[in-house]
Amino acid sequence: LATGPRQNNGIFYEIRTYDIKPAKMKEFLEMVNKYFHFRTAHSELVGFWYSELGAMNKVLHIWKYDNFAHRTAVRHALANDKDWQGKFISAALPLVEKQHNEVAYLVPWCQLGKPSKEGGVYEWVTFQMKPGGPALWGEAFRAAVNAHINTGYTKLIGVFHTEYGLLNTVHVLWWNESPDQRAAGRHSAHEDARVVAAVRDSVRFLESQQNVLLIPLQCSPLK
Repeated sequence: LATGPRQNNGIFYEIRTYDIKPAKMKEFLEMVNKYFHFRTAHSELVGFWYSELGAMNKVLHIWKYDNFAHRTAVRHALANDKDWQGKFISAALPLVEKQHNEVAYLVPWCQLGKPSKEGGVYEWVTFQMKPGGPALWGEAFRAAVNAHINTGYTKLIGVFHTEYGLLNTVHVLWWNESPDQRAAGRHSAHEDARVVAAVRDSVRFLESQQNVLLIPLQCSPLK
């Protein structure tokens, strides 16, 4: 069931989500913006955000790796980086309540995108699909995503399918100019017969969905 098209290289993305102590969120974000250049010196950061709606006191960051050997080398280098360990990790860890990571690939029909300009907001949508992988639900899911793209109200940044973590999870990252622009676009999409038909076909394979509005940090390449 899990066979199907897959990218031709070993590039993958590590998605890290941290729950921050509520009283320490401001302090944590300030530390990230001040010291995260020590971390990004070792590997490529795709984006770093904090949650605004749909979840509270969470941060989410995505890292790109060429392969698993690349990640192992980076993690080893970080463990021996005195600036990173001393200035950030030792001070930041007491502010964190919980950490969670996933390894995911971009789906074969998606390239990592960028917003048309800086200053908007991001939406992180997590779909828990029925077991079977993209070979089962991939085409219907792709059609639903494309139907939303074709309305023109939103910008697709990436579609990630988990390899480690909870399987059959798909994360879709969207960009909009503002929460109100997103809301207006959603209302219009719900009245678009093409979107309604595509979504109805896709939800046959859907078990749950969660939407989170994200705000990029100053250090985030995706702003």
